[in-house]
Amino acid sequence: MKAFLVGMIFIIAVAVLSGIGFLLYPFLLVLSIFLRIALGCALIILAIWLLGKFIIFIWEALFKKK
Repeated sequence: MKAFLVGMIFIIAVAVLSGIGFLLYPFLLVLSIFLRIALGCALIILAIWLLGKFIIFIWEALFKKK
């Protein structure tokens, strides 16, 4: 009887979690789109910053006061 109860609890838990996953699918889809946009913006900002650092480094190397 104990094994039957544990098995039923497990089946119910799997059903509940799969139901929650099914209901959260649209949220996860929108979240993934938002994260892709946010990551793209962060990479663009990083690239601009690195370009600026590179230009400053080259500028100082070319026009270094002796």
